[in-house]
Amino acid sequence: MTFLLLTGHSDRLVKGSGQSALISEMVSSKPMTATRTIPLRLFLAAAVLTCASPANADRLLDESVEFTGTFAFVSSGAPGLVIAGVRNGETAFAGFGETVRGSGIEPNADTMMRVASISKAFCGDALASLLVKGEIGLTDPVQTHLPDGFVVPEKDGRTLRIIDLATQTSGLPREMAQAGGTPNDPYAGHTKEAMIAAMHGEPFLFPPGTGALYSNLGFDLLGLAISGAAGKPYATVLEERVLRPRGMVDTVFNPRPGDEGRLMQGHNFDGTPLPFVPTSVTMECASGLYTTPNDMLKWIAWHLAQGGSEDDARRIIDHASLVRRDGLSPALGLDDGGAPMDAMALGWVVVEADGNRPLVLHKSGGRQGMFTYVAIAPTRGVGVFAAINQFSAGGFEAMVHAVNELIYQLAPR
Repeated sequence: MTFLLLTGHSDRLVKGSGQSALISEMVSSKPMTATRTIPLRLFLAAAVLTCASPANADRLLDESVEFTGTFAFVSSGAPGLVIAGVRNGETAFAGFGETVRGSGIEPNADTMMRVASISKAFCGDALASLLVKGEIGLTDPVQTHLPDGFVVPEKDGRTLRIIDLATQTSGLPREMAQAGGTPNDPYAGHTKEAMIAAMHGEPFLFPPGTGALYSNLGFDLLGLAISGAAGKPYATVLEERVLRPRGMVDTVFNPRPGDEGRLMQGHNFDGTPLPFVPTSVTMECASGLYTTPNDMLKWIAWHLAQGGSEDDARRIIDHASLVRRDGLSPALGLDDGGAPMDAMALGWVVVEADGNRPLVLHKSGGRQGMFTYVAIAPTRGVGVFAAINQFSAGGFEAMVHAVNELIYQLAPR
């Protein structure tokens, strides 16, 4: 691997390539808008991480992931960024910057981070395992699988079903009212009792199944319904059906003793670090997971694989366009993946193939100063995960654009 040290900028180092003139402009004394200079030690860190990885049969994937990550990091304004990709079973990773601003600790493939609402795609994955085994049905009334105490009303004669929760067509608001939280435990009031109260009276904004509106409350209920159908806690279902079979040993709902030294800490819009806060049991399905790039690579690889009758059946159900946008009113909060949502799968947002763009399923997340994004092109065998550790609208858009463009380039129609 070669690098270009720019004359007159001894603290800046970039990878030598045919784009050296463009990069030279980016790190000049008058940087372009929405770019920034990167200290030498941070680029060296990324280089060391890449060089330390085992030899990869897909050198194009290695180069593409590193190059894409470099420009996404420069554009993000975040202290750190990780990016990991899968193509035809081969994997690549690159890390940039710092796990917390000023720490000097570079993120690697075993760095742990909160992935927030990407947890919903994991929840859909677990749901697919129950559907294949006949333990639950997409058209089952949610009421039948919830714990005692819940009363789910109808809206205009329509009953809330499992499919409505899993495809963001529940008609429920984005969040429920809760009390009792503190700065270090803001979700202390996120309890089963608060959820029961949230379903009293008129909880729906529109009849279930008639529109689409992003709802964390809907996925909170889905986690409880999965638990009820399986007869065990949602965390156990996820562990037995998804995490353990794929060797995902570092995907958890709360960091374990000893994990502190490898956590990637989120930062607020103003750059101040945000605390690591506990995940309540009732929000596990919607936004609770911590994981690592290495575990995300395993998870993505499973979704892109073929073979095994039960696994194939689960992937078909999980990735299917179950509810199409056409005819939904409203359709809000689901277009943050760089293109309008065409359909909803089990937790996934579906963007149909168009022109040179392949079919893409994606899911984003944002919580406690972390922005995350995963996208897969299942018909092309390509998937990418990325995360930045600071809230930034522009940084999130740059990351999403970089991931999507990487997929489009590696998996054209």
